[in-house]
Amino acid sequence: MSNALNWFEIPVTDLARANRFYGALLRNELREETFNDVPMALLPYQQGGVGGALVRNDQLAPSAQGTVVYLDAGDDLDGALERVKAAGGKVVMGRTHISDDIGSIAFFVDTEGNRVGLHERP
Repeated sequence: MSNALNWFEIPVTDLARANRFYGALLRNELREETFNDVPMALLPYQQGGVGGALVRNDQLAPSAQGTVVYLDAGDDLDGALERVKAAGGKVVMGRTHISDDIGSIAFFVDTEGNRVGLHERP
């Protein structure tokens, strides 16, 4: 096993709204697909890298109390937090420096009610 994480899904109730939110946050278009009758929007990732998607599935519900996924904020955590607010999300923990080796993190709640982390490497 080279990576503990190989795929993640962020549950949504309104795929179009969530797609707009994450598209604005990540400054990237998300490709919508349906897999096994489950509508989803794929988050950007490089071939061979860890991938994930926004998923509208009756078996999943958005939550601010569940598992936390950290998205890569590149070297612009503050800009990402501003994009969260501009796109309709809410910052619930601003930039927090962890260490010089790890960098900084922040948390937001997306338009669907999920708590998601952002990470900026040192």
